[in-house]
Amino acid sequence: MRAMDSAISPSPRIHPLAERIRAAAADKTPLRIRGGGSKDFHGLALQGEVLDTRALAGIVSYEPSELVVTVMAGTPLAELEAVLAAQGQCLAFEPPHCAAGATVGGMVAAGLSGPARASVGAVRDFVLGLEMVNGRGELLRYGGQVMKNVAGYDVSRLMAGSWGTLGLITEVSLKVLPVAPAEATLRFACSQPQALQWLNQWGGQPLPLNASCWLQEPAQTEGTLYLRLRGARAAVQAACRRLIGECGGEPLPNDQVAADWAACREQALPWFAERSADCCLWRLSVPQTAPVLALPPDCTGPFIEWHGAQRWVQAPRGLGAPLQALAASVGGSATLFRAESAGQISAAPVFDAAAGSALAILHQRLKQAFDPEGIFNRGRLASAW
Repeated sequence: MRAMDSAISPSPRIHPLAERIRAAAADKTPLRIRGGGSKDFHGLALQGEVLDTRALAGIVSYEPSELVVTVMAGTPLAELEAVLAAQGQCLAFEPPHCAAGATVGGMVAAGLSGPARASVGAVRDFVLGLEMVNGRGELLRYGGQVMKNVAGYDVSRLMAGSWGTLGLITEVSLKVLPVAPAEATLRFACSQPQALQWLNQWGGQPLPLNASCWLQEPAQTEGTLYLRLRGARAAVQAACRRLIGECGGEPLPNDQVAADWAACREQALPWFAERSADCCLWRLSVPQTAPVLALPPDCTGPFIEWHGAQRWVQAPRGLGAPLQALAASVGGSATLFRAESAGQISAAPVFDAAAGSALAILHQRLKQAFDPEGIFNRGRLASAW
């Protein structure tokens, strides 16, 4: 942990929530960090007194010319996106909101990315620095506002996807990008093997790929691949001409498909909405080059994103072990993303490292270093215990 310690920059001020955290640590009282609660459906458990972050709201600094914004963790994500859009900029990784009220801190803590993730990077790739309060009530600052301002262990990006188990994020600095000058969506009628072959082939070519999804509706004899291109106008136009000529793609109006891509980001397309009441939504994370997976019976899907790397499957809870084994067989993993009903949490090991594994041991050591009394988001990530 020495490298990690060398990256710590203690803040001279005292955070208003630090005293409550110190008191909770002294009493070993669990705290549940919560912003808008938009992602309460995900994880093992929701335990402890609520530590509400929504009072930590506001944009601290924004330099459009520098492509950097620093935001307090309780700031509504929609508010930040509106400010960026007014300057012709965006969060390129398209973070899902999951529900109204999503906050910037929750966005980083969850580490979820939208359709463009395979082309532009994940949440953690855009985190330049952050401020947090650890389980001892210490206010710490990591990283900064430039990409090179990282020393030792990169704690700023470690916090992305930690689900609040390591500490309370109070402020975060993010890299933002200009909105692409041109965009186009093409539709291809094709089978799953053909879609995966094309995506792997196109990924190795100088094409402005941005997002993709493939699905097969129940009434279809073959599936449909949607491909979004973004970049310089000349590059997008040239790619469209080539892909239409070589593969028979059909261009779709941007104003028509914008809402569909937004719904894809939120898992709100009809394919997701029509999930049966006895099925959970499983997320399979696999290499982009993984072949067609032989799903167990009673599964619906897959719905494929990220140029083949993210595959959604609808399946009963009892098929978790076969799905996890199937994903592991190609070097990936399967997690239970949404339980059967809207008001139900997963209540099953969803993203847990095997007990005694190197990953589980690393999780436990990080938890001990940041939150020695185990007060933050107790039980949400079992491997952190």
